[in-house]
Amino acid sequence: MSSIATRTGDNGTTGFLYGQRVPKDHPQIEAVGAFDELNAAIGFAKATCPDADRRSELERIQKDLVNLMGELACAETDTARYFDSKFPKLTDADLARVDAGVAALEAQNIRFDGWATPGANIHAAALDLARTTARRAERRLVGLPAHGRTVRPLLGHYTNRVSDLLWLLARQAEM
Repeated sequence: MSSIATRTGDNGTTGFLYGQRVPKDHPQIEAVGAFDELNAAIGFAKATCPDADRRSELERIQKDLVNLMGELACAETDTARYFDSKFPKLTDADLARVDAGVAALEAQNIRFDGWATPGANIHAAALDLARTTARRAERRLVGLPAHGRTVRPLLGHYTNRVSDLLWLLARQAEM
């Protein structure tokens, strides 16, 4: 078993998928890091969730985020190679599943009617923390084209919808 401490990052660089090295503060690495933070925040929300179906829904989003991060973790020049690989990719069906979750909650009259103050309970607060982390990840994602990284529109749509779903779930958790 290999060690997590490779020491290759001791010089302030990290590796993209397929080996290209970049500075640790590279905008693309910042985006991947923001999605990693989102995954952890959703994991925390999942751990506080009393409902098994909701925990499964949150875990599915976590798996989607791993697929999204894989796509972002390769250099622009390796994008075609990534799409030719057997790595799982984020799909329109993943977005449709999140859209369905949003619609189901809105059908329960859980709607945006102004800003909410997070913290009614631990689960709602964890969901709001995940939501704000999703918004940060989205901001990092939309900034990538200005730095030469093409981003599939689906990634932005998915991230935006996940933050909407997390907001609705937080409001539901406050009920």
